[in-house]
Amino acid sequence: MDYYDKVREAADAVRSEIRDVPQIGIVLGSGLGDFAGTLADAVTMPYGDLPHWPVSRVIGHDGKLVIGTVRGRTVAALAGRCHMYEGHGGPTVTFAIRALGLLGVRTMILTNAAGGVNTGFSQGALMIIDDHINLMGTNPLVGANDDRFGPRFPDMSEVYSARLRRIADKAGRAIGLRLPHGIYVALLGPSYETPAEIRYLRTIGADAVGMSTVPEAIVARHMGMEVLGVSCITNMAAGVLPKPLDHAEVMETARRIRGQFSALVENIVEQL
Repeated sequence: MDYYDKVREAADAVRSEIRDVPQIGIVLGSGLGDFAGTLADAVTMPYGDLPHWPVSRVIGHDGKLVIGTVRGRTVAALAGRCHMYEGHGGPTVTFAIRALGLLGVRTMILTNAAGGVNTGFSQGALMIIDDHINLMGTNPLVGANDDRFGPRFPDMSEVYSARLRRIADKAGRAIGLRLPHGIYVALLGPSYETPAEIRYLRTIGADAVGMSTVPEAIVARHMGMEVLGVSCITNMAAGVLPKPLDHAEVMETARRIRGQFSALVENIVEQL
């Protein structure tokens, strides 16, 4: 069975468990998985119960697909993602995006926990991603292209939809948030960046840094989906503050802003 057939089998397995096919997908970053619990009329499917579906082993990633409604719209929420630093290749890391695409999702909201490179940011800020820089050393489209997914050389001039960014701004204003915009840089990880690396990233235009999202965004665009990216600035990057970085701080900040995050995502979904 080739990769496309595995993705198709996974999508078919999901379809057999639900009544309404979602057109909106949401990937929930580290510590943000609680949003999946707010979906109404939810059907929950652990990744391990779905054929061929990769399972993340990272703390803060529950590893389940939840399909339900948000303000009357059917959405598919991925509570947990796989990362390349776990040893996975591009096809594995983006398997869930492919499966949701074949299921019928046309709009993908990608969220993550990120380090703040822009010194004007504060912990807990929610940043709308305007564009990204891929410094992971690879691309999820490397290898033979399957035209059933998309073209060999997909355009990346507007990875993150201008229309969706405007909707996000409006959704933020509705709950009293002025959302900063910025450039997200993806590194392979799992080690956090050095202060010298952060100075370099700031020089090339980065506002936030993390270890995910970019492979998913590339694959979503490859499949013709419209993409929105939201980074939760869970910590300031190395060298910005005189203290070491740790994953516990990331999780704590994500927990602290989960109400604000949920309200923003709900408002965005309502306007789609």
